[in-house]
Amino acid sequence: MAYGRSMRLNPVILISGAASGAGAAAARALAPRAQGGLILVGADGGELDKVADSLINPPERVSTLAFDVADDDRWTQAGNFIESQYGRLDWAIVSYAPPAEAETDLVSWGDEPPQELRGAFFTLRALMLLMQRNTQGGAIVITAPAGAFERELSGAAENGLLSLVRMAAKEGAHDNVRINAVAFADDAGASWPEMAHVADLVRETGSERRAFERISHLPLPMARYTVSGDAGRLFASLLADESPMTGAVLVVDGGYAL
Repeated sequence: MAYGRSMRLNPVILISGAASGAGAAAARALAPRAQGGLILVGADGGELDKVADSLINPPERVSTLAFDVADDDRWTQAGNFIESQYGRLDWAIVSYAPPAEAETDLVSWGDEPPQELRGAFFTLRALMLLMQRNTQGGAIVITAPAGAFERELSGAAENGLLSLVRMAAKEGAHDNVRINAVAFADDAGASWPEMAHVADLVRETGSERRAFERISHLPLPMARYTVSGDAGRLFASLLADESPMTGAVLVVDGGYAL
């Protein structure tokens, strides 16, 4: 179900949180497609080097940028580096891991995002600034544990990761920058609200593109996506220019844990 024919030529791809389970999996899955270059971002330079060394068929250019993604100034420096060395950024995977001691409730953001979301907020802002200069726009996929969305959906919290995804997707639409999220569930997710299954929508609509378009028009743009082994094909589908979906969350049963 991948959109092989619509993948742009020589894309430059960035993986933030590349040393995490989902981030490393995304790097390995997307490295052969990153003919324009691959940029790995994370806090531990040694771990990033290990991920880079593990890549099969890596692109000619692979850069590792080790810094705290919650540091806005370092993202400014990273943006300048990417622009000067690569000229553009096409696609990105952002691996989000909630802090071990998150606040029980998120308050209104005001001028600054809550501490738990600073890394995701600054990451998205930097990547969107780079992508908005592209004539073809770009695409970002945020990966996170399913629990990062559950409390907000249940009404137990507000202004969390789900709100950030939707706010960024709305802002990015002006520049054809699509932003979606992939939530990795550890089990069947019985506590989740009833939602459509991507496989059923593909059968009903006749193609994955039409299924994604159907999801984007749902009152709650969420659906289940069952994978076996890894989510590389899902990442590729969401990043492809042919995909019409933005601001949606796909809850993945199986695949790599964070």
